[in-house]
Amino acid sequence: MKRVNSTSLTEFILTGIPYPLRLRTFLFVFFLLIYILTQLGNLLILITVWVDVQLRARPMYIFLGVLSIIDMAISTIIVPRLMMNFTLGITPISFGCCVAQLYFYHFLGSTQCFLYTLMAYDRYLAICRPLRYPVLMNAKLSTLLVAGAWVAGSIHGAIQAILTFRLPYCGPNQVEYFFCDIPAVLRLACADTTVNELVTFVDIGVVVASCFSLILLSYIRIIQAILSIRTADGRRRAFSTCGAHVTVVTVYYVPCAFVYLRPETNSPLGGAAALFPTALTPFLNPIIYTLRNQEVKLALKRMAGGHGTGCQV
Repeated sequence: MKRVNSTSLTEFILTGIPYPLRLRTFLFVFFLLIYILTQLGNLLILITVWVDVQLRARPMYIFLGVLSIIDMAISTIIVPRLMMNFTLGITPISFGCCVAQLYFYHFLGSTQCFLYTLMAYDRYLAICRPLRYPVLMNAKLSTLLVAGAWVAGSIHGAIQAILTFRLPYCGPNQVEYFFCDIPAVLRLACADTTVNELVTFVDIGVVVASCFSLILLSYIRIIQAILSIRTADGRRRAFSTCGAHVTVVTVYYVPCAFVYLRPETNSPLGGAAALFPTALTPFLNPIIYTLRNQEVKLALKRMAGGHGTGCQV
């Protein structure tokens, strides 16, 4: 266990996720494919939104483009390091890189929470206030809302990183996790972590609970509005625009709540649950939004046919 002196660590060792040794090669290839497909899928969504003028002019798809950027970044921060767990030998992570990984994960993760909330609010306005929607959610406002989400996320990430690494770490340096996250790192602190655990629970709990509550409230109103639509075709179209978002929110929030809002345990289930927001959700988002969203599928067809140019009205 390497130390600068008797009180300060210079690096950590990430133990990764438990796995049978016979699956080492399979898991390495599996997560390599997940990473490559995540980058390609989200890049495709980003290019589609940028190229297709019909999508680019709508706030919902501006939000979707930003979501793709976040998914690509989260995957890059976590998955390559996870893959190193399936190679021979132990590769430590430096103290500074551990701080950066924790900061950027919580920065991007909380920004994603805020973005999901904005997307739900956008759907609420589009379905429940269709006549006033162009006024209530225009390009300028959507840009300001996205900027606000980035700023709030960076503040949240900074708070979590500063609180976690202000504590002394004097050994051991073995993090029982596949990346530098708050619960796993705090177990190694050479000081009382009660305040940190309480602040983490309250801070993350407030972000998750408030965002999820606003999303839930938005969709309660949306469902009420959809059920009042007289035609079956109108109801189907309205549900299709929301189905992808509901699926993505469910896949993201349930594992996050399991990881951060439960009594502290060192269970393998926590690591398995954390794979969803860090590796699997960024991979699934492009699939969900292309398979469940008719407008994105039509935009992909237009782009493939060379009709996504600016001459379209």
